Amino acid sequence: MAKLIRSERVSLKEHPEINESAIQEFIFNNPSVLGLGDLIPIQREKKQPMGGRLDLLLSDSDGVARYEVEIQLGATDPSHIIRTIEYWDTEKKRYPKYDHCAVIVAEEITGRFMNVISLFNGAIPLIALQMSAVKHGEDIELIFTKVLDRVSLANEDEDESAEITDRSYWEKRSTPQMMKIIDRIFQDVSDITTNYELKYNKFYVGIAKDGVANNFISFRPKKQFIYFCIKLGEDEEITKQLEDKGFDASFVGRNKQYEIRFDSYSKYEKHQEFIRSLVQMAKDQKIVD
Repeated sequence: MAKLIRSERVSLKEHPEINESAIQEFIFNNPSVLGLGDLIPIQREKKQPMGGRLDLLLSDSDGVARYEVEIQLGATDPSHIIRTIEYWDTEKKRYPKYDHCAVIVAEEITGRFMNVISLFNGAIPLIALQMSAVKHGEDIELIFTKVLDRVSLANEDEDESAEITDRSYWEKRSTPQMMKIIDRIFQDVSDITTNYELKYNKFYVGIAKDGVANNFISFRPKKQFIYFCIKLGEDEEITKQLEDKGFDASFVGRNKQYEIRFDSYSKYEKHQEFIRSLVQMAKDQKIVD
């Protein structure tokens, strides 16, 4: 029978054996522990043109977003904040085709940090994670808690991702075959999306009703597959069901949605009723960006 135990919190800054380099390596090898979705490690200690080294550079599984991660043992301080923003800005300018986000990881996210960040008024996409260490025997468990979620630079109507394109744009960017999969899925859920139509944007295919976007579902077509995106709060039971049914799927926290990969309509059709139930839940939940 499981027992409740009292865990012992430890300070990483004062720990005689665990240092920042060890934590970097652990996160780099296990980026999912950050709770930011299915991330792929790119580089540790990346040299910067103006000096210094970026602790970690990570990418999302789709290769669209990049995360510039800085780790601080102890509490955040002004130099840590500035360094994180400088590295984010440098990477953004050097590689403008990616969607960049700064990530600060520290044992303590101070009130002063929150005050400083508020001055930027959403001008910098930034996530703050508080890192806690819990001792289990001789081992240390790291727990990451999101204190500040990413603030978008603009709302959907202003963001270039909502720039309207057309179907031919997507047939060239993906393939006509992938677009047909989208058509069939959208047709299958038409009783849930009554009076909605597909809306072709620059970076995704959303849905709109009477010309107004309401993307509780959306699609991201690729050359050989599509991502069917369903906007839902992260739920352990849904995640488990997706895994048990063998879906290639992940929850993307910054977009507040599950992304399910399909390379054929038959894979959707196999679990049709389950997916339809998720679409209905997304419509009912009305999660907004």
